[in-house]
Amino acid sequence: MKTIGLIGGMSWESSLEYYRITNETVKERLGGLHSAECVMYSVDFAAMEILQRQGRWQEAAQHLIGVAQNVEKAGANFVVLCTNTMHKVADDIQANITIPLLHIADATAQRVSATGIKTIGLLGTRFTMEEDFYKGRLSHSYGLKVIVPDDDERKIVHRVIYDELVLGNIRPESRAHYARIMERLVQSGAEGIILGCTEIGLLVHDEDSRVPLFDTTRIHAVAAVEYALA
Repeated sequence: MKTIGLIGGMSWESSLEYYRITNETVKERLGGLHSAECVMYSVDFAAMEILQRQGRWQEAAQHLIGVAQNVEKAGANFVVLCTNTMHKVADDIQANITIPLLHIADATAQRVSATGIKTIGLLGTRFTMEEDFYKGRLSHSYGLKVIVPDDDERKIVHRVIYDELVLGNIRPESRAHYARIMERLVQSGAEGIILGCTEIGLLVHDEDSRVPLFDTTRIHAVAAVEYALA
């Protein structure tokens, strides 16, 4: 079994899910008392959020490069960045470590493509929904047509993530907002919806949508286990 290097804390609410899912999946695959071989470095999200909000991405990249290098030194055989948004600097991280980084968009796009879906809705932070580092990878590398909510809806999705979900605050009214936004994505042609923030799966579930939901947290964590056991 390879050792999984988890870079978490963005937020710890979803990093907890990564740890749980990786260990549960190893147990399912190997049985008995087996659990995941892993190391985790959890960053202070308050500091990272400031860098995101102020657009100081190069500083964020340098910080995560140092973290990834520490994870590598700790014995990890590959890196799992437990966040969608910070994959904006994934290429910078990969260029400065000697072990692979398992990209969350690749794992997700492969799962979507395996279903035959061609048009996919995307929810996430405004960075993920609006910038090309994520949408572009889905479309250019995997041929997916990506649909995102309109501007007002993107503001709601982003606000709920940062004001509620990263704090572990799960509100029924926010679930209803997301359900309405997902339905409008379906009406716009989405055959499925990517939950492109690792906290969104804490809020919405399969029953909240009439099309398949692709929870990036679970997909990424399971992909990590499959890579570790390959």
